[in-house]
Amino acid sequence: MDPSTDRIAHPWGGRTPYAPHEPWPVRVDTHLADGVRTGEVQRWVQAASLLHSDGDAMDIAVKDDRIVGVRGRAGDRVNHGRLGPKDLFGWQANASPDRLTRPLIRRQGRLVEVDWPTAMGAVVAQSKELLDEQGPGSIGFYTSGQLFLEEYYTLAVMARAGIGTNHLDGNTRLCTATAGEALKQSFGCDGQPGTYDDIDHADVIALFGHNIAETQPVQWMRMLDRLAGTEPPRLLCVDPRPTPVARAASIHLAPRSGTNVALLNALLHEIIRTGRTDPAFIAAHTVGYEELTENVKDCTPAWASSICDVPAARIGEAAELVGSAERLLSTVLQGVYQSHQATAAAVQINNLHLIRGMLGRPGAGVLQMNGQPTAQNTRECGANGDLPGFRNWENDEHVADLAEVWNVEPGSIPHYAPPTPAMQMFRYAEQGSIRMLWISGTNPAVSLPELSRMRSILAQDRLFVVTQDLFLTETAQLADVVLPAATWGEKTGTFTNADRTVHLSDKAVEPPGDSRPDLDIFLDYAARMGFRDKDGGPLVHWADPESAFEAWKHCSAGRPCDYTGLTYRQLRGSTGIQWPCNEQAPNGTARLYTHGITWAHPDVCESYGKDLITGAADSVVEYRSLNPDGKATIRPGEYLPPHEVPSEDYPFQLTTGRTLYHFHTRTKTGRVPQLNAAAPEVWVEISANDAVELRLDEGDLVEVATPRGAIRGRLRVTGIRPGLLFVPFHYGYWDTPGGYRPEADTTGRAANETTITDWDPVSKQPVFKTAAAKLTCIESSDGRVSPAPTTTASAPVEGSHLPPTSGGVPAHSTQEVDRETEVNG
Repeated sequence: MDPSTDRIAHPWGGRTPYAPHEPWPVRVDTHLADGVRTGEVQRWVQAASLLHSDGDAMDIAVKDDRIVGVRGRAGDRVNHGRLGPKDLFGWQANASPDRLTRPLIRRQGRLVEVDWPTAMGAVVAQSKELLDEQGPGSIGFYTSGQLFLEEYYTLAVMARAGIGTNHLDGNTRLCTATAGEALKQSFGCDGQPGTYDDIDHADVIALFGHNIAETQPVQWMRMLDRLAGTEPPRLLCVDPRPTPVARAASIHLAPRSGTNVALLNALLHEIIRTGRTDPAFIAAHTVGYEELTENVKDCTPAWASSICDVPAARIGEAAELVGSAERLLSTVLQGVYQSHQATAAAVQINNLHLIRGMLGRPGAGVLQMNGQPTAQNTRECGANGDLPGFRNWENDEHVADLAEVWNVEPGSIPHYAPPTPAMQMFRYAEQGSIRMLWISGTNPAVSLPELSRMRSILAQDRLFVVTQDLFLTETAQLADVVLPAATWGEKTGTFTNADRTVHLSDKAVEPPGDSRPDLDIFLDYAARMGFRDKDGGPLVHWADPESAFEAWKHCSAGRPCDYTGLTYRQLRGSTGIQWPCNEQAPNGTARLYTHGITWAHPDVCESYGKDLITGAADSVVEYRSLNPDGKATIRPGEYLPPHEVPSEDYPFQLTTGRTLYHFHTRTKTGRVPQLNAAAPEVWVEISANDAVELRLDEGDLVEVATPRGAIRGRLRVTGIRPGLLFVPFHYGYWDTPGGYRPEADTTGRAANETTITDWDPVSKQPVFKTAAAKLTCIESSDGRVSPAPTTTASAPVEGSHLPPTSGGVPAHSTQEVDRETEVNG
């Protein structure tokens, strides 16, 4: 294996083949700043990646009190030493010269620097005035998928029991709300059933709307190494784009956007028709199988073919593949979660595993993945629209239990209605009932749908906006108070990845200027607000990350996400550990449901379920009647057409998504030279057939327009399904003259100028993948090419002869195979 590789040109590095049931070989990836040698690193500080949901464990290299690189942690169970491109290069954003270093406050229309007491004094004064005049419902909190567990938990206590507001959600609503909801619908509680180790054992891996090669590149390395070894697994890929996964798959289905439920119902129909179910598992562990059978009895491959525009024979082959698997692993992500009927589709994937008995043993599992690195923590801690510890807001005993943990009266915890989801919070702000919105670690002025509307909401005079971030983002430019935050490598805390692995990330260097850890900011606010428990003691009684973690452990005790067996000491210097971790499982828990369904009983479940069509909540009476013994619930889902379909005026479907080289709204990765150079500007993908029909070529400047707005970008001709356009969502305006919006009289480049204000009725996750659009050529390429990478799903069609994406010497990183190191876990 080449010890030094350009990891922009070769994102997944070299192969270390292995056979089923063997341990994944260790390969340690390292990248240091130009001119720094390994021997010059003065200390290595433990951390994990905060730029995707893998949670790759790494060590931060420090020299002269500055970060100079990273290396993978060989003994960690998640990545076995490997790092993806964002892991290798992303740390450079910490030292960007435009980091915020002082609080800002708006005066006479301009943001000016102030000190912390002045900034926090303004936030506290506004909070108290609104509480006195408007009540707790006038204050909302919108947080991130990138903070630490300790910070989310503190925020949840502060917002729910301190302020007493029901308006607390995270931008994880955009990425992982459907994952959590689908798990609650099927198993009565959130929590990933499977583990990444299932990749080592599966004989069939089905990836539904999940371009894992770009969203979780290290686990794709794991799949590539299985594919390169003996007895490789067979892959099923469901994706309308020619992703790297699609290219490696045994079967690739490219359905029309918004038709996932029809396709999945056909797969279920075929598995049931051919008798490939597990009757013993169904009888012992599930309810609802008869309803599913009735729902899919007419959903033949031919029926689905007419809806999905996929050949019926290929659907039949896919059903045979997943139906004949001995160890089936399914993974799911945004192609399902951000699409029409998101939860209904995700639940059908759970159903597929339930009727086949594919749970709770090596290689047989389902991974309802997360899009953001600490999305799991928002769900556990109650910072995303649930109560902490997966408690059921409709169960008075759960609320009373939480009130005892916090030493408050149950009535002080708002539970008169479900916690308010993000899109509804912005609607309340638009209508004027929310008058203060505290936004921490996220950038809704780029990431939410229909951006012209979002900008108008955030810019209202009557709305007091507080932002807490590293940079003057598009959202921060519209704020009334801006609080400079520390980030990864500058603070200590824990976070949990998509397969329930908890990692500790230690502080390596001081944050710049006066910026502060998010936990310190929240603790300062709680103290200034004087939040008290029912005995007059401080409601938030911890003072640092470790004491906040201990408080969270008390809250999690006895719940599915039980952390009581974990300590900072245990997490430091070893590997990440999967929850639940307690007296019964002191080394953590690899898989849930190894001995049956455990958290679906009516007395302990997190949710009584919802109607998959309307989102209406089932009552406890309905749930007890359906599922008195607490088994897994098989919930059928009827297919319904998308709300917005192509028309004569808007003949294309438009989908949005990610690229390998950027994260979220490019706030960090846009400031990293290697990553930004790999994908510097927005682009538009079109199929080769459509390009020929419209007489368009690679590099033409085109305008994509929907009823909400328009963007412009250069065209990339790919193998995407005909009739579909793709635009990456990362690109906003912070690095343009417009600052937070398109310049006057120009067309935007942020994909969400075009996306629709629509969301899944069950999970409330916005729909980003089924808009109707038209395409107009603005100017011919004149020899220019699209800025889209050639290494990813955006690769040009064969024969294009475009210059390949590469990073050159600055992107060279070492990779050392180590077959001696034992991986913990």
